[in-house]
Amino acid sequence: MQKASLDGGLIGNSAVGALIDPHGNIVWACLPRLDGEPVFCSLLSPPGRDEGAGAFSIVLDDFSHAEQAYERHTAVLHTRLFDRHDGGIEVTDFAPRFQLHGRVFFPAMLVRRVRRLTGNPRVAVRVRPLFQDGELAPSITFGSHHIRLVAPLQTLRLTTNASIHGVLEARFMHVHDTLSFILGPDESLQGGVAETTQRFLDETIAYWQRWVRTIFVPVDWQDEVIRAAITLKLNAFDDTGAIIAAMTTSVPEHPGSGRNWDYRYCWLRDAYFVVNALNRLGATATMERYIGFILNVVSSAEEGVLQPVYGISGEARLTERIAPALAGYREMGPVRIGNQAFEQIQHDVYGSAILAATHMFFDTRLRHRGDENLFRQLEPLGLRALANYHQPDAGLWELRGSQRIHTYSSVLCWAACDRLALIAAHLGLDDSTRIWRESADRIHAEICANAWSPERQAFVASWGGDTLDASLLLLNEFGFLAADDPRFAQTVKAIETELKHGDFIYRYIERDDFGHPENAFMVCTFWYVYALHALGRHNEAHTTFIRLLACCNKQGLLAEDVDPRTGEQWGNFAQTYSMVGLINCALRLSRRWDQAY
Repeated sequence: MQKASLDGGLIGNSAVGALIDPHGNIVWACLPRLDGEPVFCSLLSPPGRDEGAGAFSIVLDDFSHAEQAYERHTAVLHTRLFDRHDGGIEVTDFAPRFQLHGRVFFPAMLVRRVRRLTGNPRVAVRVRPLFQDGELAPSITFGSHHIRLVAPLQTLRLTTNASIHGVLEARFMHVHDTLSFILGPDESLQGGVAETTQRFLDETIAYWQRWVRTIFVPVDWQDEVIRAAITLKLNAFDDTGAIIAAMTTSVPEHPGSGRNWDYRYCWLRDAYFVVNALNRLGATATMERYIGFILNVVSSAEEGVLQPVYGISGEARLTERIAPALAGYREMGPVRIGNQAFEQIQHDVYGSAILAATHMFFDTRLRHRGDENLFRQLEPLGLRALANYHQPDAGLWELRGSQRIHTYSSVLCWAACDRLALIAAHLGLDDSTRIWRESADRIHAEICANAWSPERQAFVASWGGDTLDASLLLLNEFGFLAADDPRFAQTVKAIETELKHGDFIYRYIERDDFGHPENAFMVCTFWYVYALHALGRHNEAHTTFIRLLACCNKQGLLAEDVDPRTGEQWGNFAQTYSMVGLINCALRLSRRWDQAY
């Protein structure tokens, strides 16, 4: 086992996902769904605990080097391992997803295939899941072609055509024929494992390549945008429509920081950015499912009060606890399960929910269009925004030790009222249009009076404050300020002066609950590119974007944070915020198709 890193690839099928490290080890996978038990968790536990504990490893004898790449335009990952004697194997990893009997088949299942490439390679197969947050090794039973991994909360079945005792004993064995492994629920496999693996692989490749052909891509950076779009889709839980912020928990924002959070849940703010980006690409089905999730959450909210984050089935309580058996990423704990942010007050959620639902009224591609009934469902959220735009909250950065009247939250409350006015006008509801437009104008005026700092000559992070934060780069993105409004250019200039360090924009530089941030929050620099482009500073925007692309790992994936000194990625992985930033920048900066040739 190698030192934990974020250099590998992500597989999944919108039901489950897994992180495969550069040497073909499954080091992170939650089953039976995206927020389930981390049965493969070696990403967050020390390699020396037990040999291969918490991982599913294909170990090549006398290993020399490895190569890794995705099957083009799919979520199927190939890892090639070579030994020192010209022997080599290819490990193919995927989670099945394809059309079956008129619907999409996406079981809680991971599939691995090992085939010989050259020479006479020998491999040892080590399947070492851990249950109950790393505390419990399963009991094992087996049959002629399967191994049952039995734990109190779930039992997994590994079906294979490899030697059962060879796998149980992790003995080295020659790879003459292709080896197949299907890991999933404790159910008998219908059909031969090799034939099933091949059929699932062919169908899954075909599914993803067909899906890619349905989305819009810019002329430039097509492969990067496609990889980002696939990654966002992997983070969308098809069963309910929820979109998680990332597949992992507790990868620290910077070494030893204690900023270790569980991101396997649905933040209304993050999810809005995701569906907005996917909509620009034409991936409307994911957006429609998420809007359905939002409406279910809204209908359950008493008096329109929303939490910032929910479980992927809409669960309200995400009580946070520590997993003591897991030492953490590179032994930098704690490892947290759950997220106490569900208890926080974050007033921007009302704007995020209404912004997402606004698509239903104006996008004629959608199957279910917004009507007056839906508008009336959204109005209580607008009333909450109207009541709270000038009230303190934890803000989008989720400060745990203080509350302020955050400018970003106020702007999103304005956006809630502004969009309701636009929707009402679209529906011909004159009285509602007038009421919501007057409300939006009043909020706008108060924000301008209280969040503009004459001393800084810029909008500041909180009303009456004097500090900056990177979310102010989005004032034009939300339509709060026109690009030619001098206050926008002045705010961007102030952020450049204070928050830009090298190539990156920090979200803020002031001390918070955990000290001063040391790494740059990746999406903030993407927001800076948006602002540069809006201001007509296109060359600077292009140069900055190219530097951001260089932060991607070899598989084109981005985490939450980057060390501006080394370029190493930190934070939970793969981060939807970051992948959204990549897509939006590429769409802005690419040449038009009629300029491509």
